[in-house]
Amino acid sequence: MTADGPRSTAPDVVDVVALGESMVTFLPSVPGRLADVPSFERAIGGAESNVACVLAAAGHSVRWAGRVGADGFGDHLVEAIGAYGVDVGAVRRDPARPTGVYFRTAGDRATDAHEVAYYRAGSAASAMSVGTMDLDAVRSGRVLHLSGITPALSAGCLGLTRELTARRPGRPLVSFDVNHRPGLWRDAGHGHGPEVLLELARGADIVFVGDDEARDAWGLDGPEAVRAALPEPEVLVVKQGATGATAFHGDHVTSVPALHVDVVAAVGAGDAFAAGFLSATLRERPVRERLRHGHLWAAAALTVPGDLATPPARDHADRLAALDDTAWGRLRLGPGWTQAEEGADEEVRTP
Repeated sequence: MTADGPRSTAPDVVDVVALGESMVTFLPSVPGRLADVPSFERAIGGAESNVACVLAAAGHSVRWAGRVGADGFGDHLVEAIGAYGVDVGAVRRDPARPTGVYFRTAGDRATDAHEVAYYRAGSAASAMSVGTMDLDAVRSGRVLHLSGITPALSAGCLGLTRELTARRPGRPLVSFDVNHRPGLWRDAGHGHGPEVLLELARGADIVFVGDDEARDAWGLDGPEAVRAALPEPEVLVVKQGATGATAFHGDHVTSVPALHVDVVAAVGAGDAFAAGFLSATLRERPVRERLRHGHLWAAAALTVPGDLATPPARDHADRLAALDDTAWGRLRLGPGWTQAEEGADEEVRTP
């Protein structure tokens, strides 16, 4: 970790740098309203650091860039994320601002009963800016992964994200997950969220966006409409929930249906999908296989209770990604599928 100030040495080049806020997450010990939950278990949360952790668990070299408070929660985040094998040397400690935290209920995030209480206003991460981050370290990956959460945190964070998505020679491949969070933008005061996110996405090379958030943010209905609004990215991935995902790459369009998954908890799937797609991109796999790896890594997250899951072994995922369309359509993945023995695919994963 470094304090604010210039670095004396250039950072090593890694596969991926992920920049964004990570927070300490408090998970309920029992189902129910936040008012009724007697105790919570500590974990970590953050879209970009989730991507970093999963990619590192899969064997990629990954650096997380962010800011946390000079407090115990900041210590926990740095140690927990580093334990996945993520390089945390670019993390800045802020002595004046706290590490963000949030509490959530155990219920599905899609239901009205789900509650989340964020305590992130004025957090250390909200002080990220061009002047407070080590841009050499941030740009030291083959891929730089960002999300639309960061620019919502403050005007400085927006300026940093604009700087990193500006099209300049020699920059890394820029990956941008739109992650439209209306609640964050509602009180932001430094821009209209949908307009800002569209602007930033246009500067990226790889863009991930859900068809539901494209509809809510931009009034766009269907993958083709999203592509018409975002012709600039080299690769645009429109996630269509249980239907599947569609990738636009150059003049080509590739769609891959989603897998049948016995869902344990509907959290972390979007970050895992992005990580799986980026992993296959780094390995120069065909776009169809990149989408399939995204679905497989998302299935790993959906079949465990928490936000983070160990992705399937590379040879295992490659084998499943190479199945013909009929066999792919028959797959049904449930808890423990990533640990199943080689050759057992048809026996234990299909209905």
